[in-house]
Amino acid sequence: MKAVEESDESLMARFAGGEAAAFEVLYRRHEMRIWRYLNRHVGDRECANELMQEVWFGVAREAPRYRPTARFTTWLFTLAHNRMVDWFRSRRPHESLDALGVDGTEIMRNAAQDGTGPFAAALAREQAAALLDALRQLPADQREVFVLQIEGDLSVDEIARITGSAFETTKSRLRYARSKLRELLKEYA
Repeated sequence: MKAVEESDESLMARFAGGEAAAFEVLYRRHEMRIWRYLNRHVGDRECANELMQEVWFGVAREAPRYRPTARFTTWLFTLAHNRMVDWFRSRRPHESLDALGVDGTEIMRNAAQDGTGPFAAALAREQAAALLDALRQLPADQREVFVLQIEGDLSVDEIARITGSAFETTKSRLRYARSKLRELLKEYA
């Protein structure tokens, strides 16, 4: 019989109660999703690593005040989003999210290591590079909602709350992002 996985909200409550092991489970469960979200927006591994630390320090700092009014991932991605926005404001005041590139090295490395042979690995690298290039071509607001949904497995309502946008605006941005990505990646369909 398969064991039922403990909810993030329950783990957060245990961590707030002083159980460090609960924090470790949360971190392992969400670290790569948060890191990819940050890295795809800042386009720099070092900055993504720095922001990642700040996000998890924030989780630790806010644990006693955390209340599960929404899914934990919504709260966590809100922290990540806010840290990223602060980073852009403080370090790159004149550069927009849209002007930044995305580092595809990690995706291509993972594709090459999947053990399916050199041809499949080359094809996977080509597809990953095409996807990253297509993501770069999206307007910043569309890229953000798309990456939040893919990396965060978040609903449109949750993404709207994170970005401070109206539900319909968020829904439209997501629809336009998908449409543009389908157009840009039609040769891979």
